[in-house]
Amino acid sequence: MDTQLKGKVAVITGGSVGIGLAVAQGLAAEGVDVAIIARDGERAHARAAEINAAYGVRTLGVAADVSRADECDRAVAEILHAFGGVDILINNAGTGSNETVMDATDAKWQYYWDLHVMAAVRLSRGFVPAMRARGGGVILMNASICAKQPLGYEPIYNTSKAALVMFSKCLSNELIPDNIRVNAVNPGLVLTPDWVKTATQLTEGTEQTAEQYLDKIAKDNAPIGRFGTPEEIANFFVFLCSPLASYSVGSTYFVDGGWLNVVA
Repeated sequence: MDTQLKGKVAVITGGSVGIGLAVAQGLAAEGVDVAIIARDGERAHARAAEINAAYGVRTLGVAADVSRADECDRAVAEILHAFGGVDILINNAGTGSNETVMDATDAKWQYYWDLHVMAAVRLSRGFVPAMRARGGGVILMNASICAKQPLGYEPIYNTSKAALVMFSKCLSNELIPDNIRVNAVNPGLVLTPDWVKTATQLTEGTEQTAEQYLDKIAKDNAPIGRFGTPEEIANFFVFLCSPLASYSVGSTYFVDGGWLNVVA
């Protein structure tokens, strides 16, 4: 299948690991030039160099904490200077939270709001003018099944991801006249370093290992009986970026191995 993406330019936040890295690799395999934004600049540069060597596309690693407005602005300027424009923005940066509502501080709520929601707002606002100048583009939000079906131990994550889905819908309505398609993806159980971190935290001091915890989570919740891989999610992102998905606008897609327990 020709995805018709060759020569496009994509920006992926949280692009040095997990789903973000898999999306960057998947787009590069289709001939897309990619800019990877990550807090760990050394890792961002290393992954960008590896993608360049593997696929021969132009790449850029950008060190930025997208929870901060000034660093979002700097990343936008650096990427536009390097590539001259952008066609695709993947708002992927995020992480689990692990708290209770009663114990979580205002500062923790604010941090996750800035990371999951305001980063998407700021970066979309920053790159949309460049997309308009190129005649259109694609913006995708990597949200979570938790936006619809919350997990009990991370209310901040659940809430901020639900807000990200609503932002995606609102932005879609605003930008479709500019030929900029906006959609959200709600992954289910995907075996990323973040899940390993969460499992390690939750099993600390117990007789259960992190691996046993993850296996039980998959078997108890996903009818498919396993975690997905970052590459399986990335394949869906690549399709949504493609002109082949031209009628996909303002929607939220669950890629969850059957985990969602209601009709979306």
